[in-house]
Amino acid sequence: MTVTIMVSIYLLLIFCVFSYAYENIALNKPAWQLHQYGEDAKSDASNAVDGLKSDLRAWGGQCIVSANYQQITTWRVDLEDILSIHHITIHYRTDNAAWGEENHYTRRFLGFSLYVSNTTDRTEGELCFHDTNYTRDTIPAILNVTCPVHGQYVIYYNERLPGVTYPDGYSAHAFNELCEVEVYGCPSSGFYGEGCSLPCPDINCRYCNIETGACQGCKPGYKGHRCEQECDAKKYGEGCQYECGKCKDMEQCHHKNGMCLKGCEPGFKEGKCVEQCDSRKYGVKCQQSCGYCLNFEQCHHINGTCLNGCDPGHQGLTCNETCRVGFYGMNCLKRCNKNCGIPERCNRTSGECEGGCQPRWRGLLCDTKCSDDLYGPDCNQTCGKCREGKPCHHFNGSCNDGCEPGYRGNKCDKECIDNLYGPDCKQACGECRDGKQCHHISGSCNDECEPGYRGNKCDEVCDFGHFGVSCREECSIFCQKSRDCHHVTGNCTGGCKSGWHGKDCLEVDNQVQKIMFYGVLGAFCVTLVLVAVLVCVLYNISKRHQVDRYFIKKYLASDTPSSRRTQDHGEEDLNSAYQELEVRGFSSSLYDSIY
Repeated sequence: MTVTIMVSIYLLLIFCVFSYAYENIALNKPAWQLHQYGEDAKSDASNAVDGLKSDLRAWGGQCIVSANYQQITTWRVDLEDILSIHHITIHYRTDNAAWGEENHYTRRFLGFSLYVSNTTDRTEGELCFHDTNYTRDTIPAILNVTCPVHGQYVIYYNERLPGVTYPDGYSAHAFNELCEVEVYGCPSSGFYGEGCSLPCPDINCRYCNIETGACQGCKPGYKGHRCEQECDAKKYGEGCQYECGKCKDMEQCHHKNGMCLKGCEPGFKEGKCVEQCDSRKYGVKCQQSCGYCLNFEQCHHINGTCLNGCDPGHQGLTCNETCRVGFYGMNCLKRCNKNCGIPERCNRTSGECEGGCQPRWRGLLCDTKCSDDLYGPDCNQTCGKCREGKPCHHFNGSCNDGCEPGYRGNKCDKECIDNLYGPDCKQACGECRDGKQCHHISGSCNDECEPGYRGNKCDEVCDFGHFGVSCREECSIFCQKSRDCHHVTGNCTGGCKSGWHGKDCLEVDNQVQKIMFYGVLGAFCVTLVLVAVLVCVLYNISKRHQVDRYFIKKYLASDTPSSRRTQDHGEEDLNSAYQELEVRGFSSSLYDSIY
């Protein structure tokens, strides 16, 4: 019993020395756990590094609690730097009850592991402790694990995997029920010894053993047992594990940060020379611009070659050359149309003939032939009236074989003028009214002639005896030769008959002749009036006679004696009427001549 007490006192003194000598570098540092029980702050991961360990119950607010029925559970604290660690102390949940086999929570503590890692992945770190020997009766509620390593993350891990047989006494599921985790070590790297007061012996040593000072990790850029060598063989950085970039002339990069002090090989960005040129740049210091690569793609970062070809209108490996004259398109493989007006102005990209087309051709590419009735650049002008419908000259529009009737000029695009018409405009127009131009093809005046002329072309004089507009006027009968007058003026051509004078022979020589003329004219008019009256009288008598005959026939048709008498009487009346007419001087011959 005395020996046991002495050993316990000795261990307590050692623990107190360690606790005093080293600082709890996990206190109030960021913590995280997998499968927290609910969202209650009383089970939060930070409770395990809050420095409180007086209440070891689940809901006392000083412990962490994980969810039930889990196969894996883990918790970690971030020391926020890679630090040297001496030992780790764990205060497990007891619910403030006696610890031992009778305490239900001992089984949840069994089989746990402790890792120290520079990343959050425990498998990339160092295993400090894995419980394989403790039982429910032997595992302590406060456990100290010596772990003289360095790292940034201290990770607690436990598992109860399906298909794995665990020792008797282990819980069926994995739990995190930590009330406090204390990590004792040096708060700054590069020191060791009690109080962390001694610098690591090797100047380039980053982490040394916290007890002995033996170097456990070099500063970035150094290697060797005592970190006395700089990184070489094109390596740099922590543990000399990183490859140098494409430094100029394949020189060694800076052993600490990997910078290429003399620049990069062509095609790489300055600095560590690990990034290829981009933004359509290439070559030394990425200062050269890519050519016209297809779809504006990035060229090869070293030599500027366009890997997928050139944009239309360009050629060459770097696509900086424009197409030679007469070619265009992708990689300049297409030929410009031979009908381009100016081959040098064929667009290198699209093949469009920017200088227009050869005559008889049109379209952007000058690949459409014009019709025969068009000529000139781009066929934008219409041929004139060439003879027999023949095509005009493809360039200047001239009609080499002459014009259709009614047209003139080199291009046959003008109508005949100057009172000419027909083939070659050599036929003279007739006497169209007011001197108007006749129809340029047919010579027609549309029957609108000058006085004295007639016909569609107004090329015929009035018939004998007529003159004036449309030949509607008659020549005088008192011309020397009756009706022989000028077809335009109506003037008698051979003079007048005796007793008449004037150009048209309608003027008498003296006043007596005028009286005689007008007397004869008056008698003639009176005679016409009398004849008209006589005709009207005879017409009325005839109408009465027809009425009488109608009634006589009606009475004669009757079978009665009275009707016969009437019929006889009617015939007597009719005969007496005829006799009366004869008495009054209207003979039957005159009557018959009228009808």
